[in-house]
Amino acid sequence: MENLREQTQAYLTYQKNVRRASENTIQSYERDLRRFCEMMEKQGVNDPSRVTPWSLSEYLDHLNSGEFKATTVSRNIAALKGLFHFMARRGVIHEDITTMLKPPKIEKKLPVILSAEEVSALLAQTDGNSKKAIRDKAMLELMCSTGLRVSELIELKVSDVNVTMGYVVCREKSGDRMISFGEEANAALRRYLGDTREDMIGEPTDLLFVNVSGSSMSRQGFWKLIKSYAKKAGIKKDITPHTFRHTFAANQMQDGAGLKELQETLGHSDISSTQVYRKVKEEQDAEIKAKRAADREAWLKLVEENANADL
Repeated sequence: MENLREQTQAYLTYQKNVRRASENTIQSYERDLRRFCEMMEKQGVNDPSRVTPWSLSEYLDHLNSGEFKATTVSRNIAALKGLFHFMARRGVIHEDITTMLKPPKIEKKLPVILSAEEVSALLAQTDGNSKKAIRDKAMLELMCSTGLRVSELIELKVSDVNVTMGYVVCREKSGDRMISFGEEANAALRRYLGDTREDMIGEPTDLLFVNVSGSSMSRQGFWKLIKSYAKKAGIKKDITPHTFRHTFAANQMQDGAGLKELQETLGHSDISSTQVYRKVKEEQDAEIKAKRAADREAWLKLVEENANADL
């Protein structure tokens, strides 16, 4: 019989080939389940059927010790539930003991949104004539204009972009989606595609964006790039590549986009993921209303002071 690690690998293969889970999900589950297997091995447990409710309780105590965020604990529990349900269906274990596990309550925070001034300040950091600056300008302008995921951005092919019509095609397992982009992104892309990309690529590739070595760019590499520009722009918010996606979505809602339309643009499989931007809009609208009220109060006070001065 396969041991716990072998069953885990079989489960990850199932998630990848049958469930078509994303690479990010696979990597996260692999880290979480590796941690679980290591703890079980320290207890001398290699046989899946020997994992007891007490073992799971010990593992949960470890996760809830304060080292991990509630979202991480919740993901670990989801990974465990998936693994044990998988083993139960295969007859490896007689009972799925993870049914007792309950994920922690997670306080849902609204996503970080960049203001128009912050976006302009960040994009200004890419102004320049170097190959890297021209590439970065094109990448960031495209992110701001389309709300692409970073994984989608770095996997784009040259053939996925139509600068004549002003749209990009995002390839997904569930189906392709077409997203239009604005004039600034178009101009930045045209400049990058002029000569810069050809000068940057090493081995022949159909990838749209490459790193300074001419090969494919990593998500981590793009994340570091964002952090660097944000620091230079004096932005204090803790931003990630996904912040651009949140900002794009919030702006679309402010411009009157409906939830269904935004869901399709972002490529959300479940509209519940899109509904958070309605809450963002409500908060933004409340802030705008409060500012207008404060401005009006200040103006009325100034009028009153001037009227009294004339008496």
